[in-house]
Amino acid sequence: MILIVDDKPENILSLRKTLELHDFEVDTALSGEEALRKILKNNYALIILDVQMPSMDGFEVAETISGYSKARDVPILFLSAVNKDKKFIAKGYASGGLDYITKPVDPDILLLKVKTFIKLYEQNRQLQAMHENLRQEVEVRKQAQAALNAKVQEQHSMLESLPQVAFTARGDGAVEYANRHWFYYSPSLDSFPVTYNQDHEEQRVWENAILAGQPIEKEVYLHNRLTHHYRCHLLRAIPIEEDGKIVKWVGTFTDIAHQKQANEILEQRVEERTHELQEMNQALEASNYELQQFASVASHDLKEPLRKIQLFGTILRDRHLGTNPDAMQYMERIVSSSERMSRLISDLLKYSRLSADNTFEPVNLNGLISEILADLELSVRDADAEIVVEELPEVEAIPGQIRQALQNIISNALKFRRPEVKPRIRIKAEIVEGKDLESDALPEGKYCRIEVSDNGIGFDEKYLPKIFTLFQRLHSTDAYEGTGIGLSIAKKVIEKHQGIISAQSREDEGTRFIMVLPLKQSN
Repeated sequence: MILIVDDKPENILSLRKTLELHDFEVDTALSGEEALRKILKNNYALIILDVQMPSMDGFEVAETISGYSKARDVPILFLSAVNKDKKFIAKGYASGGLDYITKPVDPDILLLKVKTFIKLYEQNRQLQAMHENLRQEVEVRKQAQAALNAKVQEQHSMLESLPQVAFTARGDGAVEYANRHWFYYSPSLDSFPVTYNQDHEEQRVWENAILAGQPIEKEVYLHNRLTHHYRCHLLRAIPIEEDGKIVKWVGTFTDIAHQKQANEILEQRVEERTHELQEMNQALEASNYELQQFASVASHDLKEPLRKIQLFGTILRDRHLGTNPDAMQYMERIVSSSERMSRLISDLLKYSRLSADNTFEPVNLNGLISEILADLELSVRDADAEIVVEELPEVEAIPGQIRQALQNIISNALKFRRPEVKPRIRIKAEIVEGKDLESDALPEGKYCRIEVSDNGIGFDEKYLPKIFTLFQRLHSTDAYEGTGIGLSIAKKVIEKHQGIISAQSREDEGTRFIMVLPLKQSN
């Protein structure tokens, strides 16, 4: 927009019409004061200012405008019909005008000048905008550079605080920065520390890593320039990529000499301890074999006098003490105690033999249960027991031991029955997911869960930890015969087969024994 300032309305009218005919937007002011007020409120691309005006002439208005930051760059074109002398023209230029035209005005010349000044004004505004953008960009770059410098300084401070040798390098491997520990092994950043193997032969570890462009983690030896000692270090370096290209490396040398020495001492002690344990194992194996031999011989030698006590006691009872009730009672106790002692020796011998090495092989549990029930046929018949056996899987086991464990549990179910209640025993199994009593059934699982349940006398589960302990009994020998070893044997067998065993029970409601065994034994 163009501002025309003249105290004569007729002059304003002619100029305004001329400019509006050429699509210029025009504003007017009849005095210098009015012009200044409008300049403060509006933006103008050009001011056409008359020199001769009352109160404030054109020169004073121009000088005042030059003090306004908002309008100081607006071009001013002076018009004068009187002051045509050179000194007035010079004063006009000195007051801030860009041109000085005397009246009468040639419209064509005026239009050319107006277009030129407006174009210059627009170019000046564009230059100012570009200058401002450039200034802002420079400021942003300064801030970014300051932030980068702060970040680099922070990184350098962190590297300096590390106890290791720490460094950064360009993508080509040239070291940019290293902390103070670097100079124990290299005289400058231009020289990467020479790396050696344990025989102090030079290795090109860093150069090979740069060529490969891969992270590196390798034990190397460095030569200390002060002590002249070789120290073992762990060199770690990782590449940093941008757009698929390595632009930086960050690495450390960590002194592991003490750690390596400690590891070597530890390995030596482990080797010595392993050798000692092997010797101890051999001695224990020899001792176990001797103990097994002793147990076998001792049980045989102990059973022989017991058999004589039982034999002669039975003869005395049956042939010579029939008329003496007191003697008969005492002899019955002698025979009964000798029989119990014989069973105890047999069970102890079975328990001791569980420690011997045996070979695992596939065992058909269905056939094994059938054999056990055949051996217990008289006990089953005497108890009038009902036994239900479901389909059982094949497992890897030691046949004799797993048979003994299952037989002991089934025998307990027959033994601990309730008076006047027909015993019912159920044996079932399923493949499960894991070695857990409550594991979910899974056809492709690796474990077998076997359950033997009965409707016998049961027990309070607070005694559960005791029933698998050697010689522990919940009932007296007068009520139920036994040695208190049967379930201990079963527990030891199951554990030797990498399995677990437990029981669930309530008094007078029966007992459920649960065993979980692996289908295949791990080597």
